[in-house]
Amino acid sequence: MSHWSTRPALAAALLIVAAGANAQSLPDFTGIVEKNASAVVHVEAKSSGSRTTPRSGAQDMPDDQAEIFRRFFGMPMVPTPQERTSLGSGFIISSDGYVLTNSHVVDDADEVQVRLQDRRTLTAKVVGTDPQYDIALLKVDAGSLQAVSIGDSRQLKAGQWVLAIGSPFGFDYTVTQGIVSAVGRNLGSGDQPYTSFIQTDVPINRGNSGGPLFNLQGQVVGVNSQIYSSTGGYQGVAFSIPIDVAMNVVQQIKDKGYVSRGMLGVRVQPVDQFVKNLDLPNASGALVAEVTAESGAAKAGLRQGDVILAFNGQAITQAADLPPLVGITRPGTTAKVDILRDGKKQSLDVKVGEMPRDKTAVAHAGAGGKAAANAVAGLGLAVQDIDPATRSQLGLKAGEGVVISRAEARVAAASGLQPGDIVLMVNQKRIGSASDFREAAKGVKPGDTAMLLVRRDDATRFMALTVPALR
Repeated sequence: MSHWSTRPALAAALLIVAAGANAQSLPDFTGIVEKNASAVVHVEAKSSGSRTTPRSGAQDMPDDQAEIFRRFFGMPMVPTPQERTSLGSGFIISSDGYVLTNSHVVDDADEVQVRLQDRRTLTAKVVGTDPQYDIALLKVDAGSLQAVSIGDSRQLKAGQWVLAIGSPFGFDYTVTQGIVSAVGRNLGSGDQPYTSFIQTDVPINRGNSGGPLFNLQGQVVGVNSQIYSSTGGYQGVAFSIPIDVAMNVVQQIKDKGYVSRGMLGVRVQPVDQFVKNLDLPNASGALVAEVTAESGAAKAGLRQGDVILAFNGQAITQAADLPPLVGITRPGTTAKVDILRDGKKQSLDVKVGEMPRDKTAVAHAGAGGKAAANAVAGLGLAVQDIDPATRSQLGLKAGEGVVISRAEARVAAASGLQPGDIVLMVNQKRIGSASDFREAAKGVKPGDTAMLLVRRDDATRFMALTVPALR
């Protein structure tokens, strides 16, 4: 009888011991939080922006109804001002005030402010952005700030503990934890084909965007960027931009004001359906569907039907693996590309070109940047010269056009002009440089209407810009 009565007590004791062992094996995040919280900031970006509504003045009309009026009743659409505020997170990467966050947090912002842990609110300058990598670099006028320690995201492995600090739904300095679910996660072509994300199960929600992801050493290994959700809320799948990619973007923005991406000159697709046709052992690799004439790939001898197996020693498991590896490669370098052709493996040396920059992805000017000097305050626009390579890619002639890098909100709302537009003429004067633009704008006074010939995408038309009154 006594033998059986001891079993429940023994089982309970074993459970307590096991629970204690498990508790001791779990990491304590308090040290990481205490050390790094003051380097995390809350980001608030305000934009007056605009939306198009029928000229009838129905500014409160939903977008779908406005589109019906435009299509079926022939009512002209006009831009109307619309204020919005975007909330996010960020973190200080250097003691002199450089702050890293997501590009989508500060897109089209007229004013950006960051709030520190000591409750100071500072106005931030947008030094530059890169929408493709979803990275923005900000600068605040302050010194002796605590900065985070930068880690190596290439060392991350699935199963490792990670920690996020941010402002979900505006709740500052919220700490959440989880594990790395996967590394090198590609989300397809989409808006970010050049990013191999870190996938985690760390609870991330609106407002966490741009915040840091820490490893157990208290180093930043990622920038929290987006979630996969059918509801708009956290569902256990979150994605972070590797800090190695983010810091590469930061350095390029500081050095030249924009981000260059490498380009092979091929279009690839999955090999899944063609494993038997290509005599492949499995579905790994990227099938070359198209080779761009005169590209590095074409000159190196890559052909349609080749299967790319590795790029600079990095295995290509799926077609989506290739763009991030090529994109982060410095243009002008020579890469080793391993391929399978007619059942035989071989290696080619390919000179990596430069990916044509998106017309709308123009970096803002930072301290010493070219666009700052090219601002034309009177017209409410800032413009930049177009380098010969980009001008050729855009189909422009030598000495033709400048690109709008920034437009004041009220100017954008009234004229429809936007960053990325190419200005070819101002009041019938041909424009080939920022200095030409400034010269043409000299005689335009507040209240005057300037006539600009503007190219957007493949369409060219005249647009009227009424110069704002002085404030």
